[in-house]
Amino acid sequence: MEYVGIQSQIRKNNFISVVLLFAFPLLLLGMVYVFLLWTEKDLQTEANQAFIRVFPYVLSGVGCWFVIAWFFNASFIRLATGSKPLERMGNKRVYNLLENLCIANGLATPKLFVIQDSSLNAFASGLRENNYSITLSSGIIEKLDDAELEGVLAHELSHIRNRDVRLLIISIIFVGIFAFVAEIAFRSLRFAGGGRKGGKGAGLIILVAIVVSAVCYLVSMLLRFGISRSREFMADAGSAEMTKNPQALASALRKISADPAIEAVNSRDVAQLFIDNPKPSAHGFSWDNLFATHPPIEKRIELLEQFV
Repeated sequence: MEYVGIQSQIRKNNFISVVLLFAFPLLLLGMVYVFLLWTEKDLQTEANQAFIRVFPYVLSGVGCWFVIAWFFNASFIRLATGSKPLERMGNKRVYNLLENLCIANGLATPKLFVIQDSSLNAFASGLRENNYSITLSSGIIEKLDDAELEGVLAHELSHIRNRDVRLLIISIIFVGIFAFVAEIAFRSLRFAGGGRKGGKGAGLIILVAIVVSAVCYLVSMLLRFGISRSREFMADAGSAEMTKNPQALASALRKISADPAIEAVNSRDVAQLFIDNPKPSAHGFSWDNLFATHPPIEKRIELLEQFV
C-alpha cells in the first residue's frame, strides 16, 4: 500500500469532510427533484416550480438534522451502545497506557468509556476535541495484555488524530437522512390506499418515492464506503508508529477476530466505528454482505506482521 504521511491524511480527510457536507445535501435535493419529475403532470415546468417551493424546507430539515447530530452524537452513541464512563480507580492500567501514548505524541487525552460485554472490540468517537472518546468492551480490557491493549488504544488515537472519526460520523449522519426518508416512504406505501378513492395513485407515487430514495441511499452508502476501508490500514500504521510494536496490534487483532460481536450494539451505523466490524449473519439478504465497511482483518494482520 502506498505510504501516505499523517499530515497528508489529515488534510485529505478534512477535504473529504467538506465535500461530504456539500455532496449529501445536493444528493438529497437531487432525489427530491427526480421525485417531483415523476409526480408532476407537466414535468419540467411544474417540477421546477415545486422544487423552488420545497428547496428551503429541504435545506432547513437537513440543517436541523445535522445540528442535532453534531451536538448530541456522543449521547446518541452512548445510548446505542450502553457504554458507561470507565472508572479510573479500578482501571489505572488502561488510563496509564492511554495517557502515556497521548503525552508521547502530543495529543489531548480522550475520555474513556466501557461496554460491559465479554466480547472484544473498541472504537473512537467524537467530533470535537472536547468530546473525543475511546470506548472499550470489558472483554478487551480483561483479555489483552498491556502491549496488545496499548496497540488497540494507539489505533483508536490514530483515528482521532487523522480526523477519521469526524469524517465517518459526518457520513453516518447524512446516510441516516436517506435511511429515514426511505423508511418513511416504505411505511407510507403500506398504509396507502386502504380502499379509499385514489389509493392506487397514492400507492404508485409512494412506490416511486421508495425507488428514488433507495437509489440515493445506495449512492450515499457507496460514498461512505469509498472512504472507510483505507482509514483502518492508516490507523493500524499509526498504531505501529506510536507503539513501535506492530506485532502487538497484530496479536490483538487476532484475538479480537475470534469474538468481536458486541451483543448490546444492534445499530449497524455504530458498529462501523469498531476496530473490527463483524460480518452480518449469512441468513437473509443484507446490503452489508455486499459492501463491507472494514478490510479483511486477516489482511490487516498480514500487513502488520511484515514489520519486524
